[in-house]
Amino acid sequence: MRAALGALSGLVTGASALAVAELAAVAVRPEAGPVNAVGGAFIDRTPPWLKDFAVRNFGTNDKLVLQLGILALLAVFAMAVGVVALRHRPAGFAAVLVFGAVGAVAAVERPGGGPLDALPSVVGAVSACGVLHLLAGRLTFRPSPAAEGADGTPDGPSDGTQGPGAAPDGSFDRRGFVIAATAAVAASAGIGALGSRLNGSGAAEAAASRAAIMLPTPASPARPVPAGAELRVRGLGPFTTPTKEFYRVDTALVVPRIDAGGWRLRIHGKGVTRPLTLSFDDLLRRELIERDITLTCVSNEVGGPYVGNARWIGVRLADLLREAGVEPPSKGGPADQLVARSVDGMTIGSPVETVMDGRDALLALGMNGEPLPFDHGFPVRMVVPGLYGYVSACKWLQDLELTTFADYDAYWVKRSWSRRAPIKTESRIDTPRPFASPKAGVVPVAGVAWAQHRGIARVEVRVDGGDWHTARLAAQHTRDTWRQWVWEWRASTGSHTLEVRATDLDGYTQTEKRVGTVPDGATGWHSVVVAVT
Repeated sequence: MRAALGALSGLVTGASALAVAELAAVAVRPEAGPVNAVGGAFIDRTPPWLKDFAVRNFGTNDKLVLQLGILALLAVFAMAVGVVALRHRPAGFAAVLVFGAVGAVAAVERPGGGPLDALPSVVGAVSACGVLHLLAGRLTFRPSPAAEGADGTPDGPSDGTQGPGAAPDGSFDRRGFVIAATAAVAASAGIGALGSRLNGSGAAEAAASRAAIMLPTPASPARPVPAGAELRVRGLGPFTTPTKEFYRVDTALVVPRIDAGGWRLRIHGKGVTRPLTLSFDDLLRRELIERDITLTCVSNEVGGPYVGNARWIGVRLADLLREAGVEPPSKGGPADQLVARSVDGMTIGSPVETVMDGRDALLALGMNGEPLPFDHGFPVRMVVPGLYGYVSACKWLQDLELTTFADYDAYWVKRSWSRRAPIKTESRIDTPRPFASPKAGVVPVAGVAWAQHRGIARVEVRVDGGDWHTARLAAQHTRDTWRQWVWEWRASTGSHTLEVRATDLDGYTQTEKRVGTVPDGATGWHSVVVAVT
């Protein structure tokens, strides 16, 4: 009984620490909270195979799973601390302070962190020591009369352990513990709610700034999508991915909420003769272009879901770089890498030659007719056709630095991914689904293929390793977008394996060889097994 209450006291102590830390983070930033800081440190140190496992199995919920895992470990640790404090209270205090130190160090070492980022974890740990002292004290055994000295004071140990002559188990202050624990839980709930509300006040201002934005009519609108670009086959998604369904893969445990009014972008570095500092309104006043562009994440396994097509509106990145005096390496420029920095410290390196070669590389302000959603980089993000997102698609952008690949390794390059990563030619079967049971007869086999900035020339399907059959392609919109396809299969009963491959407009046919996503994207033919009835 007493041990169980000790574990409960540890849980209450842990909850109070997190609540106080949440309130203290108001004075710094939400990312400085211990759960976010430790979670961010874990992500930074995650090996590529584990990152791929998380993305593959949990998808866009990978961060939620990580946070729940951290809270579960914290709960186990807190219960152990509570039990330890019953026997030796100083050891319990020491364990709490160690945990606070871990959170403080993790917060300080996060990108953009500083000494003040340690404040939430430190304050939370100190307050937790007070709560632990209060609760553990209520679980200390009361000495029996036989254990009292002539002056009426207890003869047993003063550290809260059960000494000779102490009363039998159960003679601690149950009522006092219940009252103290209830008060601590109520106070923690109130403090945590206040901290959450105050931390969210900046988010409310950011939301208001986004709601007030009216995107201008672009000077160069996107071409109309051809009527035949969407095949309208059951099980095949739309040509333009709805914003709410667009994939999200990043490292942000806390999605940055930035007030567009205070946002600034700095362009500087090697070869920059005219450094620029731009506001959001500065970008809105420039010539805007609108383009349909398909994005792909390098973590997308063969046949995976992390590819989507959207209509983006923004400013040509090459125009801004030229205004800053930048020349590509082919014209004598000293910088071959453009490092984009996010407000959360993420760094992404793109080849200068690529973003200035005439393709529609954008600083995007809008997505599918609206200002960027917060999850997708509001107020400004990069979009570069033909490059995987980890070398091009920096969200929550705040800084562009011209440098060289020899001088600087961006975030993912330091974690075993390639410096340069053009998107590979790939294809996917969307219908029928794996292990589906279609009826014998004509079965539409359909999906999408992509080879951004090259375009798709041909898609082929085969059954059970037989001959390849050419699929019917949807109308091509641009070479920067994916292309839908369909093949009418005369299916016979039994189990069958369907495979697909694509050929791009450069004449390259995707390889059969299966390779994982590390270091520069997966390869292989997507296959689906079905049972025709």
